[in-house]
Amino acid sequence: MLKAIAIDDEPMALEIIDKHTAALPFIELLAAFTHTSRAITFLNTTKVDLIFLDIRMPGISGIELLQSLANRPLVIFTTAYPEHAVESFELEAIDYLLKPFSAARFSKACSKALEQYELRRTFDKTMAGPPAVFIKSGYEQIRMAIDEIRWVEASGSYVQFVTDKKKILSRISMTEAETLLPQTLFVRTHRSYLVSVKHITKVEKMMVWMGQSSIPVSATFTERLHAALKDNFK
Repeated sequence: MLKAIAIDDEPMALEIIDKHTAALPFIELLAAFTHTSRAITFLNTTKVDLIFLDIRMPGISGIELLQSLANRPLVIFTTAYPEHAVESFELEAIDYLLKPFSAARFSKACSKALEQYELRRTFDKTMAGPPAVFIKSGYEQIRMAIDEIRWVEASGSYVQFVTDKKKILSRISMTEAETLLPQTLFVRTHRSYLVSVKHITKVEKMMVWMGQSSIPVSATFTERLHAALKDNFK
């Protein structure tokens, strides 16, 4: 079950979210907040899987709140303002609900959140053989050995898991892919690329090589890359 909270400065909006979540058996609304500061305090002490988040609020905005979190839960924005949609999806929000939204539209967004949540839990620690993950591709769950994955690449609304022999396309975000794979073995080099450190064959100033394939390195992720290389090749 998804553990959720709602943050909105309008009490009536919180009442609507409470009503809609009560009708969904896979979501438990733990708390609702009209002040972002109280929500942040709660998030620092309680594990939350999903946030229903308004954007325009007194103090810090919903977007600023999300950016401040070190470990971001899944988020569904609930707002009356359409102009922030692009920015919200750059933050890899699950959905962007414009007020007033119907119960059906709310349910659809929550179902998408549940699907992403379940992907986070698919790491298989019990099966024999190399550690593996299950990647959802279309209607299938495909098992991939982690050692086989060379890199993950954003492709529109999808990501590609790339091995020497195949590519698997999955409708998840890069953040979801990063959560799915061991952080000690994979490192983000670019907003669109996540690479297996052990398969890096050459490092250049703004690029790494995986055999004959080059992967860009942006300035934002340079320090993280070098730290990962140091930790893996001591």
